[in-house]
Amino acid sequence: MTQQDIKLTRLNKYISDTGYCSRREADRLIEQGRVTINGKIPEMGTKVSDSDMVSVNGKPVKEKQKRIYIALNKPAGITCTTERHIQGNVIDLIDYNTRIFPIGRLDKPSEGLIFLTNDGDIVNKILRAGNAHEKEYIVKVDSTVTDKFLTGMARGVPILDTVTKPCKVTREGRFEFKIILTQGLNQQIRRMCEHFGFQVKSLTRTRIMNIDMKGLATGQWRLLTDKEMAAINSMVEGSSSTEEASDYGQEKPKTKGVHSKRGVNSAARQKRFGYGDYAATPGQVLNEEASSNVWDKDETTADLDKDDEPTSNFWTQNTASSDADVSRDEVQQDKPASFSDEQISSRARFDSAEKRKERKKPATRLSIIAEREKAKLANAKASPTAPRVKGTLSLKKK
Repeated sequence: MTQQDIKLTRLNKYISDTGYCSRREADRLIEQGRVTINGKIPEMGTKVSDSDMVSVNGKPVKEKQKRIYIALNKPAGITCTTERHIQGNVIDLIDYNTRIFPIGRLDKPSEGLIFLTNDGDIVNKILRAGNAHEKEYIVKVDSTVTDKFLTGMARGVPILDTVTKPCKVTREGRFEFKIILTQGLNQQIRRMCEHFGFQVKSLTRTRIMNIDMKGLATGQWRLLTDKEMAAINSMVEGSSSTEEASDYGQEKPKTKGVHSKRGVNSAARQKRFGYGDYAATPGQVLNEEASSNVWDKDETTADLDKDDEPTSNFWTQNTASSDADVSRDEVQQDKPASFSDEQISSRARFDSAEKRKERKKPATRLSIIAEREKAKLANAKASPTAPRVKGTLSLKKK
């Protein structure tokens, strides 16, 4: 073999292809002298072959395992499992020299197309129902396929405590139909048929996404071509590949007050009074502008459900009746025509609560003195024998 026959690869690309790091990071490692080829520090731009030993920080970097993608026409009676002790498993049927596993499954009595691979990431991208990748089946049943049956299957069927997603269903013969699914519940087609009183006699998967069974006899398999994989990768681009990225098992984002009137008012109170999702942390000040936007001028606490009323710790029972009366009168003067008496009463209670909050503010020394002087002036005016007070009151610091 001549030097020209040996495939050479730039060192940074070789390191990147192993999955160790990016090319840019590989260049940085080479510049720092942390990369060796056969024990020697190389120069930038050096090329290597598969026979060279490339190490980073003294540890060899290995070429990433070649990814395998297989299309199999599974016979009926074969179990889609990697458990080798189970007789008739799909792994023994193929007997491939690299560890592979099926993408999804076909029931033991079913037959047709199934993928096998060693690429765990693409497995989830293809299988997630939320990614809506098509799988096509030909199904034979024990009764005549009617229009009512086809319409019901296409609309969605209640099985396994859910309703199947709408799908495409067409008649292929008196006892045969084609169905295209974008989800894969356990024995989904059989359960859907049983819901309408039909029994499945045979079920064959004929297509997964862009791959069909043409040229594959029962029990035969082949490797997917680069062109086919390029199309699949294009179709799954942007698809979720993990539990976190999909809707299954995902914790729903907290939406504050968007589902119901009760939710809206609950969020409003939390923003207004700073608790729950809007509790202020030490050193944090609640956004006053956001708070003022929540309780609009035309919104009253009359909109609250009884179960959502603030606790008695806030709406205390010992409120002075005069405060409530004054607040009611003040609100009554500016009462819009659209406000009911019940809303006015609720606004009055809210205003009374605001006044109580004002009274609970810590008093300063000057404010206490001012209140005392006010009281003296009031008593002087009320009593004719009280000495006359001239001039204005001035408070001097001692």
